[in-house]
Amino acid sequence: MEDDQLLELVTRAQAGDADAMEDLLAHLRPLVLRRCSKFLPYSGDAEEAAQEALLVVAQKLHTFAGRGSFVGWVTVVASNTARQAYRSMRRRFDEGSTDLVPDAADPRTTSVIAGTRLDLLDALEHLEREHPSAVEAFVLRDLGTLPYDEVAALTDAPLGTVKARIHTARRYLRERLGQDPPPGPDNLSGPDGI
Repeated sequence: MEDDQLLELVTRAQAGDADAMEDLLAHLRPLVLRRCSKFLPYSGDAEEAAQEALLVVAQKLHTFAGRGSFVGWVTVVASNTARQAYRSMRRRFDEGSTDLVPDAADPRTTSVIAGTRLDLLDALEHLEREHPSAVEAFVLRDLGTLPYDEVAALTDAPLGTVKARIHTARRYLRERLGQDPPPGPDNLSGPDGI
């Protein structure tokens, strides 16, 4: 779908057109599911988070004011929803709920790199506590694959500040993970040396 067609759907849905909202959500579903899957290794968790993110998109669509692209705005919603789902699952696990841990991992539904993603999510939680301004920029750039200028527009920060925040996050995550960085559009080290 072309950007113009997508924005037309957004405008009609914001005006209360139920058919436009349904078409918009159907169009966004694969994108939102891919974004949630970057955070949640189990497909059932990612699916649940994606449904929640689409609900948030529908409920908060009126708040999209055109600062940055619509796809960028949806990326923020999906990323935040997936991270919140992870926090909720982590909290329940920490409180001793054993219903979150299957007796045996089913290789058809369990990601081979689930451990890596969970390590990344834990590291992001620590990053958020120690460098809160760096998390959103990092998530949008390296996990959301948005260009730097789009991240700057969505976070309402100058481009140089955004690059510095991403650099801080990448360095912190490299140290925290103690291994090769998680995959991202720049493999956590872009051509600009960040």
